[in-house]
Amino acid sequence: MAHPYRNTPLFAVKGGGTTKVCLPKSKVARMSPEEKKKIIRAKESAGRLGKRERSQRSEVSGARKPGATLKDWFEKENWVNVKTGEECGAPTKMVDKKSLACNKPRKTPSHKTKSHIVKACEGGKEKIIRFGQQGVKTAGKPKEGESAKQKARRKSFKARHAKNIKKGKMSAAYWADKVKW
Repeated sequence: MAHPYRNTPLFAVKGGGTTKVCLPKSKVARMSPEEKKKIIRAKESAGRLGKRERSQRSEVSGARKPGATLKDWFEKENWVNVKTGEECGAPTKMVDKKSLACNKPRKTPSHKTKSHIVKACEGGKEKIIRFGQQGVKTAGKPKEGESAKQKARRKSFKARHAKNIKKGKMSAAYWADKVKW
């Protein structure tokens, strides 16, 4: 059953909630796997609802050292993501243009929104292009006996993006058309 106040201003929150759970490394090291799972589940549940804060179900007692101020806590503790173990607040990993081969698209399953990346090379210019909506099943290449619905999806995509597909290798639409449609 849906929450009775779900569609009221009480629940109105701009933007989506975060699902990342960061705590001091020393605290994470002392936690049991069950405690970690409980905190991660609570935070992800709150994030799906669009909340920006963890629910009280996931409160962690004793996370801060006795006598430490809030500023000390954030500056001196080594914070890590409870789920992945990676450092929190670390800069995101940038794609090295040199490591990618020209015009060879590859999947990016860990990217938040885009499913593929390619280093587009044309006329002596290089450009990193991310394309394709993450998690969406596309029509793919034409197959024998495919449904009319799939054919219509492919035709609709190609018509909608025809102008950008014509721009060539330096456009995301070109690569989406080539790889996903």
